[in-house]
Amino acid sequence: MFRRRPGRAAAPALAAAALVAVTAAPATVAAPATPPHHRTLPDRVELPDGFLPEGIATGLGPWAWFGSRADGDIYRANLVTGEGEVVSEGPGTPSVGLKVDRRGRLFVAGGPSGSARVVDARSGEVLADYALTTAASFVNDVVLTRDAAWFTDSQQAVLYRLPLGRHGSLPESAETVPLSGAWEQVEGFNANGIAATPDGRGLLVVNSTTGALHRVDPATGETTVVDLASRDGDASLTNGDGMLLVGRTLYVVRNQLNLVAVVRLDRSGTRGTVTGELTDEGFDVPTTVAAFAGGLYLPNARFTTPQEPTTEFWVTRVEPRQHHGR
Repeated sequence: MFRRRPGRAAAPALAAAALVAVTAAPATVAAPATPPHHRTLPDRVELPDGFLPEGIATGLGPWAWFGSRADGDIYRANLVTGEGEVVSEGPGTPSVGLKVDRRGRLFVAGGPSGSARVVDARSGEVLADYALTTAASFVNDVVLTRDAAWFTDSQQAVLYRLPLGRHGSLPESAETVPLSGAWEQVEGFNANGIAATPDGRGLLVVNSTTGALHRVDPATGETTVVDLASRDGDASLTNGDGMLLVGRTLYVVRNQLNLVAVVRLDRSGTRGTVTGELTDEGFDVPTTVAAFAGGLYLPNARFTTPQEPTTEFWVTRVEPRQHHGR
């Protein structure tokens, strides 16, 4: 079920030109550039106490957007100054994965609510919301491609597709695409992070429990397991969460392990090699990753820490070139 909110169809682009290119498709990120008038960027960006962060979106200037698992609020932070504010009041249910498009629209996964919504990244106005399913679900992550927004569901063997029309117009309803082929639905969390393949013709989905990375045919939902190799013989991606594709390098956050796997893929996304991993003393169960100005930014969900109104939360910045080989 779709509900369109009154108001503008899309916000104009934010004032600054994007330092990290987020295009409509494929949903890859251009290699981050050094910011003008080079300045040291903070390695830690504070989030509000008790915020319970999960997702992050970057791509319009120095801004990053974060969703709250507590109440669905959207918080916008300046990654240069560290300053931020809540720009959109949540619906009282979690906001999980999110991505921003070049039109300044945030696509937000609604976790256990079984929904997704589209939010004006500048004003916080809810432009549309969608009831994706009424079954038990956890709508977890989202990726933007040329013609659609794709959402994963960690409790069901499906993807949800919001087809985008001319000039990115929003649809009346979402489509459900069952996962088939090599997909294995097991007890626990399943489909989690999602990204496009380097050639933009397919989708990549990680299964958190089995540790398998799948390539999905967007037309049919048929999946094949990506043939991954590793220098140490262990190419499993268990605890795989949010993912980020930069060129042909896929960063896979492994939340409870406080690691980011670095995977080098072929163009079609059918084969790859786990070339190393990233970690940092500032990690405390990071859940996903986004890029800005030469760095990678990871919100820490701190799942193993009591989630109280006074619990501190932050974002950790790491340099992608400083990964350790495997």
